Amino acid sequence: MPSNTPDPSGTGGRDAIEIGLGLGSNIGDGPGNIAAALRRLAESGAIEVTAVSSIYKTAPWGYLDQPPFANACALALTRLDPVQLLAAVKKIEVDMGRQRTVRWGPRLIDIDILFYGDVALAVPELNLPHKELFNRAFVLVPLAEIAPHLRLGGRSVAHAAAKLEGAGIEEWASE
Repeated sequence: MPSNTPDPSGTGGRDAIEIGLGLGSNIGDGPGNIAAALRRLAESGAIEVTAVSSIYKTAPWGYLDQPPFANACALALTRLDPVQLLAAVKKIEVDMGRQRTVRWGPRLIDIDILFYGDVALAVPELNLPHKELFNRAFVLVPLAEIAPHLRLGGRSVAHAAAKLEGAGIEEWASE
């Protein structure tokens, strides 16, 4: 029998979907910013984190005149639809103080939705799976660490990561 109680989660009773997130920071405490972003997303109810990769140090690309990045990936469950999830992610970025400057420039926190179950989506604000995922070692290496058997669009994340390992990415050394 259906309940007349409103769904406080706003999910309409949707089943949880596995998602992948890519996170990066090169302003302040990068690893701390990544941990804070994941904590805030979980506390907001947007996601339930199920796995987090090691933190990796990566050279900047695109805009090179900036410090190296701390990067990580996370697996999580969500009941939000992709556009709702994107809004939640962008809200956390803003709440943490991210300011948009030059493209690919320094950032306090950057959170990308890498995949949303097996959904393929191309709308102006969001492409799923992430359109650059298979071109970026700083995403593939940490993602393969926590999801070695993951295949997206018929492609193996681990196989693609193995081809790019050593391409300017190394585990973050504790200071």
